[in-house]
Amino acid sequence: MASKHLPHSQHLHPLRRLLKYGRAYRSQIRWAAVCSILNKLFDLAPPALIGAAVDIVVEKQNSLIAKLGITDVFQQLVALSVISAVIWGLESAFEYAYARLWRNLAQTLQHDLRLDAYQHLQNLELAYFEDRSTGELLSILNDDINQLERFLNGGANDILQVITTVIIIGGAFFALAPSVAWMALLPIPAIIWGAVTFQNRLAPLYTAVREKVSFLNGRLANNLSGMITIKSFTAEAFEAEQVRADSDAYRRSNRRAITFSAAFIPLIRILIFLAFMAIMLFGGMEVTAGRLAVGTYSVLVFLTQRLLWPLTRLGETLDQYQRAMASIQRVMALLDTPIQIHPGHLNLPTAQVKGDVQFQDVSFEYYPGLPIIHNVSLTIPAGQTIAIVGSTGSGKSTLVKLLLRFYEAHTGQITLDNIGIETLQLQDLRQAIGLVSQDVFLFHGTVYENIAYGQPQIDPAKVETAAKNAEAHDFISQLPQGYHTIVGERGQKLSGGQRQRLAIARTLLKDPPILILDEATSAVDNETEAAIQRSLDRITVDRTTIAIAHRLSTIRHADCIYVMEQGRIVEQGKHEQLLTHNGIYVQLWRVQTGQRVEV
Repeated sequence: MASKHLPHSQHLHPLRRLLKYGRAYRSQIRWAAVCSILNKLFDLAPPALIGAAVDIVVEKQNSLIAKLGITDVFQQLVALSVISAVIWGLESAFEYAYARLWRNLAQTLQHDLRLDAYQHLQNLELAYFEDRSTGELLSILNDDINQLERFLNGGANDILQVITTVIIIGGAFFALAPSVAWMALLPIPAIIWGAVTFQNRLAPLYTAVREKVSFLNGRLANNLSGMITIKSFTAEAFEAEQVRADSDAYRRSNRRAITFSAAFIPLIRILIFLAFMAIMLFGGMEVTAGRLAVGTYSVLVFLTQRLLWPLTRLGETLDQYQRAMASIQRVMALLDTPIQIHPGHLNLPTAQVKGDVQFQDVSFEYYPGLPIIHNVSLTIPAGQTIAIVGSTGSGKSTLVKLLLRFYEAHTGQITLDNIGIETLQLQDLRQAIGLVSQDVFLFHGTVYENIAYGQPQIDPAKVETAAKNAEAHDFISQLPQGYHTIVGERGQKLSGGQRQRLAIARTLLKDPPILILDEATSAVDNETEAAIQRSLDRITVDRTTIAIAHRLSTIRHADCIYVMEQGRIVEQGKHEQLLTHNGIYVQLWRVQTGQRVEV
């Protein structure tokens, strides 16, 4: 696995960040680079071979190869042909090697970076996700990391081979014809200066491109999730226009980058043409004057083209590079996001959990200055069922989120079996708690996979038992493929009550010592509610249960009922006790039982 990010490195250039991250791949990078360089060395040999062939034809017994002891012209050409075959074979072999090494490196680095980013994302607190769209995060995990793959697939090799070309051919020029070599090398500083200038100008343009595609992905992901709402409000035309606007903004940001980057190659070609013409004219005059051999002149003409023409690819390579750097900056920014919820250090195996929960003077606010929980204290004895009721926005569900450590309490303490939950390992804490929410989330897959979620190796018989105890087995058996029926994304092929019963079965299979029921029956009909309530009555026996409910009839038999109002506990007691007070609970009860409410 690749080396992880380091907090102090967040201000480094994206390329240095990437190299720092990829230290585990140094050996593979080294071998890929060596193969790229060797491939280019053999690729540069044909001009020398052409020069040698011209030398043989013109000089005959006085050629360079003749000095090796081969005087016959035909044998010289045969020897040259054998050398050419070896060079072509080695060039092909190293091209295969570097292509395979760079592409596999791209796949491996992409895989590890995506996995690290996703795992880091999972460890971030809920507030991070609430401030960002799903499309934005998907854009980072997919599009941005894929940009790195595109650069490593070809861009890294191109840069190495351009550097190799300049060094080898530049050296050959000065060795063969120092008097005219400078003419071929003269455009290179201008080309490098232009490349750096283009790079600096392209960087902010491609950063804007990545931001625009992130907005577009966010819009698409949001609309696909809300298709029922779009259709029910006949807002198809409106949303199509919104997508058109975001897509057009992405297109226009790309167009600005393309307009600038597309000018690079034509400018480079003009410089190449000037150098090529200089070598042809002045080199030809040197041959005429007898100061330069014909074979050497042929080599110089071909090498000029081989030296400068690859530089035209710098435009495309820089384009890939800047896109990759803009993407890497976004990925690394995600990896640099600090994890606010520390993992805890104490072990508490589920089998040892008794289930005694206490809130002691707990306060919490989502936004500074707007507290949602005020000094709440409550006790939940092990094995008992307590209920929390109150009007919408009173803070009921927030207590559950604090217990699960989706958020950290700002003041006060929450304990489990007299141990502060902030000291418990997060996995142990959450493994001990089963949550059944009114907003049931089912994964795209089979009924069986959703019930056995998190326990893929579970005994199938236990899955069926859990379904029976949740009163879900009968309707599952009537589905087209039974337990192997695909439920659709978010369980859209099932009714609300069916989804709820699968969620209960899933929690039942987990068998947690603490059960949280957050409005578990609020969105179902009376018959389904009765079925769910029967299953809940069974699974709450000898289990610490926290029930959050609007329907007071479902929690009237709780051992203790806490009434919340504006983030405070204002009443507590059993159902019968609370009815003797003329408080909020009585008002809620009268509303739900159809009695007249005193205003």
